[in-house]
Order: sequence, then structure tokens, then C-alpha cells
Amino acid sequence: MAISVKGMFTWTEKREGVIAPNERLPWGSSIALGLQHVLAMFGATVVAPLIMGFPPNTAIFFSGIGTLIFFLIVGGNVPSYVGSSFSFIAVVLTAEAQYGGISAALGGIIICGVVYAIIGLITIVAGTRWIDILMPPAVTGTVVMIIGLNLATAGVAYITSPGASTNDVWIAIITIAAAVLSAVYLPGFLRRLPILIGGIVGYIVAIPLKHIDFSSVGQADWFGLPKFTGPTFNGSAMLLIAPIAIVLVAENTGHIKAVGTITGRNLDKYLGRGFLGDAVATIVSGFGGGTGVTTYAENIGVMAMTRVYSTVIFIIAAFVAILLGLCPKFGALIGIIPGQAQGVLTGLSIVLFGLIAATGGRIWVESKVDFGKSRNLMTAGVGLILATGGYVLHIGDFDLVAIPLATFATIILYQVLRDPKEQAEKPAEAAVGTPGGAAAEGGVASS
Repeated sequence: MAISVKGMFTWTEKREGVIAPNERLPWGSSIALGLQHVLAMFGATVVAPLIMGFPPNTAIFFSGIGTLIFFLIVGGNVPSYVGSSFSFIAVVLTAEAQYGGISAALGGIIICGVVYAIIGLITIVAGTRWIDILMPPAVTGTVVMIIGLNLATAGVAYITSPGASTNDVWIAIITIAAAVLSAVYLPGFLRRLPILIGGIVGYIVAIPLKHIDFSSVGQADWFGLPKFTGPTFNGSAMLLIAPIAIVLVAENTGHIKAVGTITGRNLDKYLGRGFLGDAVATIVSGFGGGTGVTTYAENIGVMAMTRVYSTVIFIIAAFVAILLGLCPKFGALIGIIPGQAQGVLTGLSIVLFGLIAATGGRIWVESKVDFGKSRNLMTAGVGLILATGGYVLHIGDFDLVAIPLATFATIILYQVLRDPKEQAEKPAEAAVGTPGGAAAEGGVASS
């Protein structure tokens, strides 16, 4: 795979109409649009590490680094932002609880990135047809729904803990209401920021109800390195998290096809590079203490709205994210939420996890998956129950649980039950994902 830098950093100025990836608006407008993309990714990229117990500064720092890595590996041909993936949440929480905390989870994230990179290299060499055969919509819709449903208990954990209060419940309700109403009723660009708006409203409501202490924000420096954490490689944690690579393939395929649709360009030839770019970004993030990453649907929605597809705006957004990661005061402000405003995190979690689960159904509907066929019905039914029933498969010293168990079962069962005379179902080509991953529709309806 050769990556040419010729023309990668050259953009022709254009002042009106559709702005192609190799074009740009005047620099002032380009910088403003870059800031808008930071705003679009902000809600999900900050919420994901909070739920997983990762430092938000570190996560947003590596989202900027990852975006630059992705840009370089795709040769500047795919405009996209890379940020924290919600697909990792359930397996990371399990790894942290059972196999050695964040460092064990980081080892799993790195191995997941390695598996994902291998898939990317295979795709570069062999093409994309195998993806349609192995992961048609009946499978990808089920896997996406598996993730959302498996997170259901985590979504309410904060307000069912002994330290939670009635105020936390009300804050959660208000946060949910703000997110849902803004997604449906606010105009234009604001409609694409329900997680950010819900979080801000919930935070403001929590200040007087919870008597939040901001002393840590005042004591934090304006500039400093984020907290870096090294990985440890635990076999069970690695086996638990590595299968998420399959989910990342499914969502990244949908994202790149969506970008191709809105830009009017066939980007399928860059799918392998897209996988590889996302994978390398995940590996780098894992070695530094950041979350696993994926291409971001929120930013795809912004491009669809503005019709500006210039890749330079993502370079600008990446550098802004890196600067935010280098601001401890920013991290301190965000870090207050888990300890003192649990209701906010609960409300956002319920909305996000519900969107992920519902998105699996949307993939089925838009791809016209026929559940009159026993193969599709059995595949989905078995996968969903394995994910939500707490089943564990013991293999020697390894435990295959929840998401990886259900994902493997779904893929294998579909292939076993496949009628070789039938053509593979047509893949969903323009699915745009929910925050941090799984496919849905612009903004809320925006991995």
C-alpha cells in the first residue's frame, strides 16, 4: 500500500457551492467550520470516556491525534473525524471490573486495533466483497442492537447506586428531555447536537440541586499534558475486547459509504485504508491511555448539512481537539460530572444506549431484512438473548461473555444457516451512525 502525499496538503480555494474534499473555503471560514466540527463531536467524545472511567482530556487528545492519523492513511481522500467509540463501552467496563482496571482494558483495545488493522490490510488486498458476505444487514443490525441492549443496565447504574438521591433522578429526567426535545424541535445545526445540549442543560440544573463544588476547576492549570496510562495484556481482557473489531468494520463501512453518497464519489476503494487508519488510531490511543476510536457520524451529518467536504477542516478540528486535551482546566470541568452530577451521566447514557439499540432495528428496516426467513429470525433471536442474558462460555482460562459471545454466535449462525442458492442481502450503504459509532441518521439520528 503506497500513500502518496502529492496533493494531500493542497486545497483549491472556492467561495461558494459544494466544496469538494480537495477544495476549501477562505481560511477564516475553514477555521470556523473546523470549530463547528469540534462542537459536533464534542458530546459523544467526552461522554464515552466518562462512562468508561477514562480521563476526558486524554480521550479528546487522542481523538485529535487519531484524526490526523486517519487523514494520512487515507491520503486525504475521505473527510472524516475520528473519536471515542461507544462500541467499546460494555466490554471495557467488564474488563476494568474483572481483569485489572483501565490498563487491562487498554491492552484489549490495542489488540482489537491490531485485529482491525489486519482486516484493513486484507480488505486492501482482497477487496470488499467478503464484508457483504460475512456481515450482511441481518448480522450487522443484530450486532449493533446487541451493543445497545447489553449497555442497558450500565445506563441506570449511576442513579441506582446507594449514594444516588431523588435529585439525581430528576436531573436524569431533565437531561433526557433536553436531549430528546432538542433533537426533534431545534432548528438546523442545533438539532445535530442533542447529547451536548442535553449535557449542558443537565449540568446547569445540577449545579443548584447538587451544590456542585468547582474548586477543582479553579485549582487546575490552563496548560499541561493529559494523563497517560500504559496498557497491560491480560488474555481474558484481550479475548473480550478484540471482537469489537468486527463491529468497527460494520460501522466504518456504513460511514465511508455515507460520505461517498453525500459527496457523490465512490469511496469503496478507500474502505481498506479507512479500516487501517481507524485501527492505527485505536492502537496509538490504547498505548497512551485513550479510548478505542471510530469515524464519527455527527461530523458526517454536519457535512451533509453544510455541503462542505473539505478535508482541511478536519485537520483544523484535530488540532483544536489536541489543544483541548492539553488544557487540564477543561478536564477538571468535565470530570466533575461522574462524581457530583451522576444524573447527567445517567440521562445521557440512556439516550445514547437507546439510540444504539434502536439503530440496529433501523439497519434491518432500511435494508429490508426479511424476518419471514427463518435464517434471519433465528440469527437475530439467538444473538440478542446471548447478549442480554448474561451468558458466559468458558474456554480454558478464557471467558467469552456478552458482546463477543453474541457477536461470534450471530456471524457463525448466519453462515451455518445460509442457503447457498440465495444471494447475499444487499448491504446498507448509507447508514450514518449514532454518537461514537453504530449507524443511525444525522445528529441524533447521527459512532
